[in-house]
Amino acid sequence: METRTLGSTGIEVGVIGLGAWQLGNSTMWHGPDEAESLRIVDEALDLGVTLFDTAPGYGEGRSEELLGKALRGRRDRVVIVSKFGHTADGRSDFSPGAMEPSVRDSLRRLQTDYLDVLLLHSPAKELMDGSAPQYAELERLREAGLVRAWGVSLDWNADLQRVLGTTRSQVVEVLFNAFHQDPLPGIERAGAQGVGVIGKVPLDSGWLSGRYGRGSSFDGVRGRWSADDIARRADLVERFERLLPAGTSTPHAALRYVLAQWGVTAAIPGARSLAQLRDNVAAAGGALPAEAVRAIRRLWEERVGDDPVPW
Repeated sequence: METRTLGSTGIEVGVIGLGAWQLGNSTMWHGPDEAESLRIVDEALDLGVTLFDTAPGYGEGRSEELLGKALRGRRDRVVIVSKFGHTADGRSDFSPGAMEPSVRDSLRRLQTDYLDVLLLHSPAKELMDGSAPQYAELERLREAGLVRAWGVSLDWNADLQRVLGTTRSQVVEVLFNAFHQDPLPGIERAGAQGVGVIGKVPLDSGWLSGRYGRGSSFDGVRGRWSADDIARRADLVERFERLLPAGTSTPHAALRYVLAQWGVTAAIPGARSLAQLRDNVAAAGGALPAEAVRAIRRLWEERVGDDPVPW
């Protein structure tokens, strides 16, 4: 698999990582059971995946626990990203004093003594400013060797610009896909500043996986979409697919579009099965033609830009 460096950190990662929010998370995400989760991580390693993204709140800590179990004895082969702010018991606590205990709990679950990247996990806007005391604590943990690099996980360009302009973040995790391109100016700025960018939700919560269309219905966390939301997204999927080169699948095009953006280091699609994992990784084997990249950008500008689709 192609590898890229996370900004100026010196940390090398494969361009397709594994978003591990679904591991052990059967209630909200209908994720795989423990045995299948372990097989997914094992297969990911065999396929060249080196970047694994998790958080204490994913599956009430089970995501971190399963990654720790699966990666035991192979820690030197992987890059682990975890987060701070939302706890394994369902609370939110961004107080600086809670950061080190949270990190140590993550390390225990992950069976490691350091995190490669620690991110503030979708904090309130006031915590995306470098004057917030959380950033001094992040730097203290880096100096103590508990984390190698730090930053913020966020969704919108305005927030990304604030983080880039006021903090010393080395890595950001940004919601970015063909239907959510608002952060692109900030992503390009991050690249220019030497900040690594990890693209999260690259398949738009499954809409760009090729599985959903006009007749789809949802429960669980995806039940948040109204009938109008479903109709609009289905129309966008159809328009997106008409722009693709012959023989290119919807998920491959979606992942390749994310990776085509200057400044993006890697994308982290989730996988609930071995088949999904293998298909995601296969997207790293090609690139979209420049004209397709431009057409997908225009689709967003004309159909979404001023009227974002609800996540």
